[in-house]
Amino acid sequence: MARFAPYESSEGVCEMNVDKLKKMAGAVRTGGKGSMRRKKKAVHKTTTTDDKRLQSTLKRVGVNNIPGIEEVNIFKDDVVIQFQNPKVQASIGANTWVVSGTPQTKKLQDLLPTIINQLGPDNLDNLRRLAEQFQKQVPGAEAGASAGNAQDDDDDVPELVPGETFEEAAEEKKEPEEKKEAEAEEKKESS
Repeated sequence: MARFAPYESSEGVCEMNVDKLKKMAGAVRTGGKGSMRRKKKAVHKTTTTDDKRLQSTLKRVGVNNIPGIEEVNIFKDDVVIQFQNPKVQASIGANTWVVSGTPQTKKLQDLLPTIINQLGPDNLDNLRRLAEQFQKQVPGAEAGASAGNAQDDDDDVPELVPGETFEEAAEEKKEPEEKKEAEAEEKKESS
């Protein structure tokens, strides 16, 4: 049989089911042997406290502000992390550089015309990949332009046969040209 305990509420004196109350209390029990600990809600730190700690650490390292930098580009694979008008600090002795600002992630293709002079030797692979992509996008234009240039260049460069040198090949090429010129002069004289 259920036991009821009296309690006061705003409506007056009421009775409470004690057995039901014990079952509910057992579910949220916080003490005793073998019971789980009560979960604590995580308190999130604000970014301002992190910034203050970072700035104090940077002061200890001895960083100096570097004024007049308009943009910073950090290259990673095919992506460029770009900072416009950043705050740049450096400590050369500690080999530490700090770039503060709002970053924008862009593809290398989007920045290509203006960024070529900033690319170093480590980004040659990225440039090759981009060039291959552009050739795949417009294959006819590249092939036509390179074929026209190849024909113009072939006129000046003699073809080599194994065992010959450039000089021998050039002399052989001059002899037929001299014969053609002589034949042309004979035709002019005869007419």
